[in-house]
Formats: sequence, structure tokens, C-alpha cells
Amino acid sequence: MSDPDAARQQSQPTANSMRRALKRARDGVALDVTEAAVLLRARGADLDDLTASAARVRDAGLEAAGRPGVITYSKSVFVPLTRLCRDKCHYCTFVTVPGKLRRAGHGMFMSPDEVLDIARKGAELGCKEALITLGDKPEDRWPEAREWLDAHGYDDTIAYVRAISIRILEETGLLPHLNPGVLSWTDFQRLKPVAPSMGMMLETTAERLWSEPGMPHYGSPDKEPAVRLRVLEDAGRSSVPFTSGLLIGIGETYEERAESLFALRRVARSYHGVQELIIQNFRAKPDTAMRGMPDAELDDLVATVAVARHIMGPAGNLQAPPNLVDGEYARLIGAGIDDWGGVSPVTIDHVNPEKPWPKLAELAGQSAEAGFELRERLCVYPEFVTRGEPWLDPRLLPHVRALADPDTGLAIADAPVVGRPWQEPDEGYVASTGRTDLHRTIDTEGRTSDRRDDFDVVYGDWEALREQAAPGMVPSRIDGDVREALAIAADDPTRLTDDQALALLHADGPALDALCRIADDIRKTVNGDDVTYIVTRNINFTNVCYTGCRFCAFAQRRTDADAYTLSLDQVADRAQQAWDVGAVEVCMQGGIHPDLPGTAYFDIAKAVKERVPGMHVHAFSPMEVVNGATRTGMSIREWLTAAKEAGLDSIPGTAAEILDDEVRWILTKGKLPTVTWIEVVKTAHELGIRSSSTMMYGHVDQPRHWLGHFRTLAAIQQETGGFTEFVTLPFIHTNAPVYLAGIARPGPTTRDNRAVTAMARILLHPHIPNIQTSWVKLGTEGAAEMLRSGANDLGGTLMEETISRMAGSSYGSYKSVKDLVAVADAAGRPARPRTTLYGSVPEERVRTAAASDGHLPELLPVLGD
Repeated sequence: MSDPDAARQQSQPTANSMRRALKRARDGVALDVTEAAVLLRARGADLDDLTASAARVRDAGLEAAGRPGVITYSKSVFVPLTRLCRDKCHYCTFVTVPGKLRRAGHGMFMSPDEVLDIARKGAELGCKEALITLGDKPEDRWPEAREWLDAHGYDDTIAYVRAISIRILEETGLLPHLNPGVLSWTDFQRLKPVAPSMGMMLETTAERLWSEPGMPHYGSPDKEPAVRLRVLEDAGRSSVPFTSGLLIGIGETYEERAESLFALRRVARSYHGVQELIIQNFRAKPDTAMRGMPDAELDDLVATVAVARHIMGPAGNLQAPPNLVDGEYARLIGAGIDDWGGVSPVTIDHVNPEKPWPKLAELAGQSAEAGFELRERLCVYPEFVTRGEPWLDPRLLPHVRALADPDTGLAIADAPVVGRPWQEPDEGYVASTGRTDLHRTIDTEGRTSDRRDDFDVVYGDWEALREQAAPGMVPSRIDGDVREALAIAADDPTRLTDDQALALLHADGPALDALCRIADDIRKTVNGDDVTYIVTRNINFTNVCYTGCRFCAFAQRRTDADAYTLSLDQVADRAQQAWDVGAVEVCMQGGIHPDLPGTAYFDIAKAVKERVPGMHVHAFSPMEVVNGATRTGMSIREWLTAAKEAGLDSIPGTAAEILDDEVRWILTKGKLPTVTWIEVVKTAHELGIRSSSTMMYGHVDQPRHWLGHFRTLAAIQQETGGFTEFVTLPFIHTNAPVYLAGIARPGPTTRDNRAVTAMARILLHPHIPNIQTSWVKLGTEGAAEMLRSGANDLGGTLMEETISRMAGSSYGSYKSVKDLVAVADAAGRPARPRTTLYGSVPEERVRTAAASDGHLPELLPVLGD
């Protein structure tokens, strides 16, 4: 094995560089990576200087947090749910193999009874945290793990983690803190409702320690630094209070260690979700490949804690495990820690079994000698307890509040630890609340303010986002020949290369005019001259949402003046009203309301079908599908199957925005990633649930992103054939948070709109035959222009429209049938109604729509408003 003691072998910094770095630390000036690497080498008097300034930073943070002179810990039990793992870390004794477990008389996983026995003993002794630790995805490596999960009815390890967490909450009262290793974005959605906090050590960003043979993480797929950083970001996007940290002394250089700390700071700054960092020192263990390597020195640990304090700042929470420092507690306190981590009176440290936990009395005494009061916290840090939503799921709030001091967020030391029901809020669909007339008054009274009250915190850090967005907004150099590309597009669009397509997406002037004519010719060949439209009603059943989409001006907190949620009766009333004036479809979408159970979507579909059996239910974006599935514990396939049985006919292909995560993670903090959107849509198509497809453009994107989006949609359609149409959605900037923060541009230009519409027709041909333009976002003249640029469909009458109007669209909330026919007339084309699936509309529906002109007379109020 390569020597992992690389840090100790590096040359010492010059006296001048050390002096300069120490002065910057003393003066509170932000350090860079080079200066941090210098300070990590501080020893002797230099180290004393460094720790003194770090301690002052820590003290300022504790003062600001309202707990000066307090050092915290969590009273916990350690639950090693399984010691099987697909990774092969060269220093780990926690992980074992199936044969050893069998010989020791253990199962592949701890049984529920074994877990609950430990948790009950902890509850009896006043423990409040169940630290659930396990190996990464053991079923991927060990057939025995897969067999155990199958035999006990679990699809995967995460399903068992979720199930046992619920039992711990309900039967013991302990709060689960989950360490299941690498998680996907969807895994976070599955586990967030059952655990107040989660964690995973970053350990290091030094890729060579993972990629080179003989290094500590070689052969461990889950230890790739980029993968682990993605997990930290997904935790932040999902508003999960998350613990991470470094393992020092495993072969990283000081520069690599400094880079790791800055990577952690970047994530913490971007999402405000890193609740603490653990700085853990390597300790060699017998029977491991690194058994002969020296332990990380105490000075190394102290210097790293101090540098971490300077990098993370006063608001950061820093922990160093007290059982790994041989009683040198004072030095760690002096270096800037403010937490001792989990300490258990019941279980051993299964990761470091040779190092027993200190007694709490000893820890309190040592802390007091250093001038600090030892106070108990919960597994979730007090800052997140007091923040509440969206960081804590409503189903967990009763469990957390029963154990937390409402003023400080710290634990109530003598709180009774007893099981409490874990269940959906209110055990069903919520009642009507808030500004339920917003569908009418948005056009007359407008919105109460241009932004929600938590604008500065719900979306993450705007300055960090601005830095993140800048590289992606740089235009690409275009080398393609526009004239040649136009010729190929006219002859056979399927032959266009990416370079040629990009050249066309940048076309302007006469070239753009030619491009639009080519697209319009294709449209005429495929669709004829008819402009189609649908008599439909939008029903946005709630605008309460904490997902944090930075482009969305629709979402509100439950306490905001413009927030509302419709009752099931109100949803059904609106569907009935729409049917009475000739509608063939209702399109229903809403915010990700934390109080709506995952089955609420079924209730909504049923309510419409029971009231108006003939109405087509076009509802629930892929984000809502994932929310419903994760809240119910069902797979996406199972949830969609149940939704179809409840009355769902098709789904909108919204929540796509741009199917490129480079752009998605600028536009949204917590919405589903590209791969999950694709999974939902493809699964729906496989189940016979068709969908539209969409693209929102003109914000922080570039034509190269549009091209990738088109290619992705075309590939899906070739595989499933499930898309009914493609809908262009120009970004409405006026009230969009990402625009108000000065990051996004003010929507697409007319050139952009024409190019996107034309290239949608060309690049999606012959796979997606219908291209829809949005009168809501473009207005009558703009929509007519798009009909001359390759579009064949105008979308719907809508009857009510809240999302674009909240964003600042000035084109109203509804169009009558005559209005839509007039748009087609402006383009010189006839118009005809259609169904959701582009079929012929029954004559009775046509007559009814004609009689009312397809809209509610003066937008009659809904019963019960």
C-alpha cells in the first residue's frame, strides 16, 4: 500500500508565510486554500496563536446563537443495522462479511426486535438519539443481504431503514439519525419524513486516495469524492439537516485537506443545511490493510479543528469525537469545537470499538474546567429545531417538539422519551384554507407582495448561487455553417448534427426567417393547417410549497398572505363548473404542501371523477408523483398504478424546466433531478399514462442546454411513444426570485422564442408531432407568431391561471373559444377543438363549449369560497 502519511512528509512553510497566515486568521480575514494549508502545519507557539483566534471565532458564534459558554452533546444509542457493505475501505473494522456474521450467530441485518431492544434501553436511560449506521448498499455485493431483504419484504436497504425508523419513533420515542452512506435525491425524499437529521462523512476530496491502487479508498465505489459531494448537495436541496466532516491522516496532503474543508464550506454556504462538521483523526486498527500506519497526531487534529473553525466561521458547528483523543479534551475545546457528538451510556462505538465513550460526568467536568457548560442537544441541531419547516417534516415535528426546549432548541434533559404515533398530518386531506379566491383576484387585486417572506433563506445563498451560475451562462462559440444546416433541416431534419443544430438555435435575421419557414413547412406536412386547442380548466389546488424553486413566484409558505389550499369539494366544484361550460379536461397541479398526505393526489382524482365521470384528469407533475410516492413509501410504479386506478388519465410533463442538472440546480433548490424526471415519465408511459413534455427557457440557460433537452425528449419518445406534445414555456421573470436576486436574465427574446419553437418542430420530428405555444406567456400576437414558426397547437382555454400570473405575466388568466380562434385567424389558419390525446371532441362537448364560449361567465365564484 502507498504510504498514507503523506501530510507529515511535506516541507514546512516558511516563517513569513506562517506569520502572514496567522495574522490574517487573527484579523478575521477570509483565508484561501494556500493559507489554510500553511496553517494546518502550525505547531508549538504558532499552533497556540492559531487556536486562540479560532476559539474567539467559536465564542462569537455561540454568543450570536444565544448559548454562550455552552458545549453540546447528544445522548444516543448506536445501532449497527448491518455491517455488510459493498465498499472495501482499507482502514475499516466496522464492515464484515456474511460468513463471519453467521459464525457469530448474527443475521445479515439486525432484526427489528434487536434494534428496538437497544432503543428501549436507551429510552429508559434518557437517550434521545438512535444513531443508525450501516454499510453502503450491501445487497449490491452480497447475495445474502439481498436474500434477507427479500425474505422480510423490503425492496432495498433504504426501505428497511425507513421502516425501522418509523418503529423507533412510534415504539421508543428516540429520534433516528441516519448514516446509510451514499444516498440519491430520491432516497432523501424517502427518508426525510422518518428522520430529523442524517449524515455522511465526506472524509476527503483527494481523488487519488480513491482512484489509485493501494490507497485507502481504492475499490470503494461510494468513496469517490464527486459522488460524496453530490450527496451533500442533494441533502441541502432536500432541506435535510446534515452532518459531515473529514477523516484526517489517511494519506491526504495538507493542500488536499484544505481543499476538502473549502468544499464543505461551499456546500454549507450554498444550502445552509450542514448542521455540523466532524473532524475525526485516523486511528490504526488491527486486521486492516492500514494496521501498520501511524495514527494522526494530536497536534494535527488540533490544527485541523482550528483551521476548520476559521473556514466555517462562527455559525459553523464543529465536533471532535471525545473517545479518540485520550482525554485531551481541553486542547480540542481550545481549538474551537463546540460539540462532543453522540455519547452513549448503552452501546459501544461500533466504528471504533476499542475506544470506549467517556462517562458523561467526566465529559462535563472536563468541559467545565475549560470554562464551558455541557448541555444536551438532539440529533438535529437547535438551529434547525427552531427553523421548523422545511427542515423538519410535519410528521416528525411532534416527536422533536416533545424533546426540545422551544426557546433554545436544545434537548429537555429530563423529557420523558416515549413512543408517539408517526402518521400523516390530520390523517387525511387538509381542509380549505387561505386565499382560495386567488384564481379570480389575481387579475383584479394582484398578489400581496412581489416575494414571499422567507425570500432570503428558503432558496439557499444567493451570492453562492450567483457564482455557481456564472460559468453556465457564458455563450458557446458557434462554428457551424448556418447555410449548410438550413439545407439539411429542409431535406431531412433527423440528419442534423449537434454542431449544426446549435448553429440553427443561434440563427438570427434572414437565417432565422428561413429556419421558421422550414419548421412551418414540416408542421404543414405533419399536422395540416388546423390550429388545435382544448377547452380545459386549470385547478391549482394549493400554492403552499417549501421546495425552493428559484424561478417560481407561485409558491407560498402556509402563513403567507397569498397562501391557499382548496378542499376536495372545491376541487370538484371547479371541475363541475368547467364541465358545464364545455370542458373536456381539467389540468391539476399544486405546490408540495408538507401537510398533504401522499394519498391526497388519489383523493383529488377521485373527487373529480365522482363528480364528473367524463372529465379527463390531466394531473400531477413528476415532482408531485415523486412526492406522493415517497410520502406513502410506495415505488413510483406502484404510486402511478394507484393514481391511475383513482382516476388519473395523463400527467403534465412539467417540472422539466431544462433537463440538464447544470441548469436545474441553479433554477431550483430542491426539485427532482433530471434522471428522476425521466424515470417518472418513462414509468408513466409504460403504464399507459401518457404525458406532455415541456421546456422552460430564457433564464440562466443557453442554446446548448436547449439542444440537450430536445435530444433527451426525442430519445424518450423513440423508446416509449408516450408524449402527446411538446410545450414551449418562456420564462416569466417579473416576480421570479432568481430574477429578483439579479441572477437570471429577463426572459427570452422574440428571437429566442422563434428559434426554440422552430427547432422544437425540427429536432423532435418525426417523434413528437404536436408543438404547443403558450398564449399565457406570449400573448395573442406572440402566440400567432409561433404558429407561423412551427407550432400547431394553442393549448387550452384554462378558465383560470395562477402560476404565470403570480410570476408577472400580463396576458390574463383565461381565453374564450372565440379568443383562441382569433389567435389562429391572426396566423391565417383555421382552428378546431381537440381532446387531451389530440382526438376528436364529442359533438355534445363542442355544442356546450360554443354556447358558453368556453369560459365561466364572469368567472363565477366557487361554492364555499
